Amino acid sequence: MDVSKSKKRKRTVAEASVAPQPPKKTRDEDSAGEEEQPVERQEEDDPASADEGDDSAPEEVPEGGASLLPAVSDPKTFRDLELHEKTLKAIDEMGFSDMTEVQRRTIPPLRAGRDVLGAAKTGSGKTLAFLIPAVERLQEARFKPRNGTGVIVVSPTRELALQIFGVARELMKHHSQTYGIVIGGANRKSEADKLSKGVNLLIATPGRLLDHLLNTKFVYKNLRCLIIDEADRILEVGFEDEMRQIVKVLATEDRQTMLFSATQTTKVEDLARISLRPGPLYINVDEGQQYSTVEGLEQGYVLCDADKRFMLLFSFLLRMTQKKKKVIVFFSSCNSVKYYAELLNYIDCLVLDLHGKQKQQKRTNTFFEFTNAEHGILICTDVAARGLDIPAVDFIVQFDPPDNTRDYIHRVGRTARGANARGRSLLFLQPNEVGFLSHLKEARVPVVEFEFPAKKIKNVQSQLEKLIGKNYYLQQSAKEAFRSYLHAYASHSLRSVYDVHKLDLAKG
Repeated sequence: MDVSKSKKRKRTVAEASVAPQPPKKTRDEDSAGEEEQPVERQEEDDPASADEGDDSAPEEVPEGGASLLPAVSDPKTFRDLELHEKTLKAIDEMGFSDMTEVQRRTIPPLRAGRDVLGAAKTGSGKTLAFLIPAVERLQEARFKPRNGTGVIVVSPTRELALQIFGVARELMKHHSQTYGIVIGGANRKSEADKLSKGVNLLIATPGRLLDHLLNTKFVYKNLRCLIIDEADRILEVGFEDEMRQIVKVLATEDRQTMLFSATQTTKVEDLARISLRPGPLYINVDEGQQYSTVEGLEQGYVLCDADKRFMLLFSFLLRMTQKKKKVIVFFSSCNSVKYYAELLNYIDCLVLDLHGKQKQQKRTNTFFEFTNAEHGILICTDVAARGLDIPAVDFIVQFDPPDNTRDYIHRVGRTARGANARGRSLLFLQPNEVGFLSHLKEARVPVVEFEFPAKKIKNVQSQLEKLIGKNYYLQQSAKEAFRSYLHAYASHSLRSVYDVHKLDLAKG
C-alpha cells in the first residue's frame, strides 16, 4: 500500500466503528497459595492407580489400529475424515462442520503419522488442527490412566495453556482418556499427585513441564505425540535451554512431533532439527496470500500528538462502551496497564486489566471474565497478544507501539478470528512515528488512516490533572507508568522510527 498523502484513503474512527458488519511473567515460577488447576477425569479408584507412578508398573499401551487417511481425497468437512464418533460428536457440539485451511492441510498427514512443521496465521483454527489427531491417536491406542501420558502440548504462556486446555476439555468430553494441565503459579504438589495417577493428554508451559519431568515420578515412556505450539514465542521468552532438555528427555522411539510457529526463525529451525524425525512435512498456509493479516480485518491508524493521546483513547473507549463493543487495548508495560486501569475505572470508564505482574489466579480470572463477556474493555500487555482465542472481539487498539511488525500482526490477530469473522484495529501514531507505516507496507499489512473529529474528543485534561494532583496513589502510579513507557520506548527494536530523543516530553 502506498502511504503517501495523495494515496491514503481516510475514514473517521467513529465511522469505522459503526460501519455495518457482514453476516507476565514469562518464566514459570511456583507461587505458594495459588489455586490449583484441575486435571479432569482422574480415576482415583482405579485398582491400578496404586502403582501408576512407577514406570515399571503400568502395562504397555495396546497396539491401536493404523492411523487412517481421509475417507475422501480432498476433505473439506470433519465428516470427510475417518474420525471416531466420539470425536465427531464433540466437534458437532462445538459448532464446527467445515474445516479451515490449516485443518484441511494438517490433520490428514498428522493422522497418517507424519511429523509436521506448520506455519499459520493466528486465528486459523490451529488448536483443533493438532488436538484432533492427538486425541484420535490416544483413542486408537486405547489409552488408560495407568498407561500414563501419551500426548504433551507445550505452550509459551499460562493463558494460552489454559485456553488449549479448554478446547481439549470440549473435544474429549465423550472420550474416556484423561487430560490435565501443569503451569507455573499453580499448586505443584497437586499437579504431581494427578500426574502420578495418569494424565493421558497433558498441556504444559516449558518450565513447569521440565520440573515435573525431572522431579515427579510419572509415566511418560508411552508418549505418542509431542506438540510444540507457538514455538517462536517459546524461544523468544527464553525457554530455548528448557526445550532442548524436554526434547531430549522425551526421546521415545514412537514419538510423533508437531511443531507450530507463526514465524520461521533460526532458533525455530534449530528446534525443529532436534525434535522432528527426518523428512518432516512443512505446511505453510500463508504462502501466496496477498496480505500477512487475515481477511475480514479492517486496519487503520490515527495520527495524534502526545498531549491528545489519552483524551482520544478515553473518548473512543466511551463510545465503544456505549455501543456495547468488545475491545482490547495494548500497552507496552505492566506499570502502564496498572495506571491506566486505575485511572479509567476512577473516571467511570470500566475496564479489566491483564499483565505479567499479576498473580496467576488473578490473570486466569480476568481472562475468563473477558472471554465470557459479550462486551467490555480489556487493557493488557503483550502477555495476551499471542495465541489466545477470545471470541467476538470487535476492536484492537494499539495505544503503545508494538516492538516490530511481527508483534503488530500478533496483536491484531486477537480479532477477526475464524472463518468469515470481521474485526477492526486502530494503531496510535505520533507525528514522529509515521515511518512505521513503511515497515507495515513491507510486511504486507494494509492500513488506512482514520480521522477522529476534534469535536468528539472529550477535553478532560484539566480535570485529570486536578484528580491526579489530589490523589497521591494515582500520582505515584502515573510516575511509574511514565518511566516504564520511556524505558520501553528507548529499548524499541525499530529505533530509527521510535527514537526516544524525538519524543515531545513536554506534551507527554
